[in-house]
Amino acid sequence: MKSGLAIFLLIFSLAITLNAQPKSQPAAPASQSTLSYKITLTDLLRIDVYQEDDLRTLSRVDVKGNINLPLVSEVHLVGLSVSEAQKVVEAAYRDGRFLRNPQVTINVESYAAREVSIQGEVRAPGRFPLPIETSMTVLDLVTRAGGFTPDAKSKAVTLTRISSDGKKEVFTIDVESLINGKANSSNINDNARTLEPGDIVYVPQRII
Repeated sequence: MKSGLAIFLLIFSLAITLNAQPKSQPAAPASQSTLSYKITLTDLLRIDVYQEDDLRTLSRVDVKGNINLPLVSEVHLVGLSVSEAQKVVEAAYRDGRFLRNPQVTINVESYAAREVSIQGEVRAPGRFPLPIETSMTVLDLVTRAGGFTPDAKSKAVTLTRISSDGKKEVFTIDVESLINGKANSSNINDNARTLEPGDIVYVPQRII
């Protein structure tokens, strides 16, 4: 009986030990606001591939908008949301036939400086930081800059944006319509509703 009890206690002890062993788990999912964050130049990203510890990497987005990953080398991520970037990295490993069904998690370890500037007919022109996990519109920026001066031509505010490939775009925005609640005005470009890092806003003077 004693030997039987000893064997039972040994098996029970082994079972407890095995259950207590840590199991490989995917990285904790990011919040929805983090997943929608747009990756920009010099962001430092941590990339985890579920159950592939050798592929875990820490990479900074370079001047071309790329990161370097084990096996697949360069992957272009700048301008993508975190959730979109995860799918791109998964596709890179899958299309390269390195992994059959990769599950990728990306976290921003260190955010790049994110600023926009506003000049012209506002009360406090200058540079302003963009919030990290929420968006900012041209109207928000005008408000932060103290609002328009009496001489501002608020129907013809310009926004200059240079993309990662060097392409320059200039939008003309009728901010007065936004202030008056005409958000669906046909002369308000959807691409200019939300500011991006490096955007330059200029408020011209109204001709009297």
